[in-house]
Amino acid sequence: MTPSADIRAFMARLGHDFARPELLIRALTHGSIASVTRPDNQRLEFLGDRVLGLVMAEALFSADTAASEGQLAPRYNALVRGETCAGVARDLALGEVLKLGRSEMLSGGRRKEALLADAMEAVLAAVYLDAGFEAARAVVLRHWGPRLAQVAHDSRDAKTALQEWAQAQGMPPPVYEQTERSGPDHAPVFLITVRLEDGRHAQAQGTGTKRSIEQAAAQALLDRLEGQTT
Repeated sequence: MTPSADIRAFMARLGHDFARPELLIRALTHGSIASVTRPDNQRLEFLGDRVLGLVMAEALFSADTAASEGQLAPRYNALVRGETCAGVARDLALGEVLKLGRSEMLSGGRRKEALLADAMEAVLAAVYLDAGFEAARAVVLRHWGPRLAQVAHDSRDAKTALQEWAQAQGMPPPVYEQTERSGPDHAPVFLITVRLEDGRHAQAQGTGTKRSIEQAAAQALLDRLEGQTT
């Protein structure tokens, strides 16, 4: 098959010229538009998740030969989680080439973090099936490279840091509560409150995943705690 201009442009951004572009088309096909003759990307997503995991584990293992398993694990989690995959997808403008049903498209599917993350993993599987592991590894390292360089600093996310702070004070883990939800279904706005056992708390509000808002709330409380100790 001859890929369309927008698909060829995406291949150029990705850095892989597909010998079998139908693999890429499948990777970009959401269940909302799938049919018997047009399979969706779920099976590819399953495979791509494993491809990404192996590349990241190998890269982290080689990059820091002194790091313990306890240090490598959070770095790995930070690199393979959905938010990171969706961030790479946004960098590649993957949403522009997603194949969606009309209802999903009208509900903002091209911007949904879960859809972007799933499709990004499926694209990695498509590269792997098209040209093998080394080709997939090259694509992953090309687009995850800057994040890989920073992950040692970023892997202790705010939620982890706040939980460790609470444990050091002899407290149970902080509690996160969805205080409010507003906005349309395709772009909900969450208000999240995080609270310590002693009553100290902070809030954050925004769109995106609940996890990302919880991270912001945890960071706000960490900033408040730091201000109280300086």
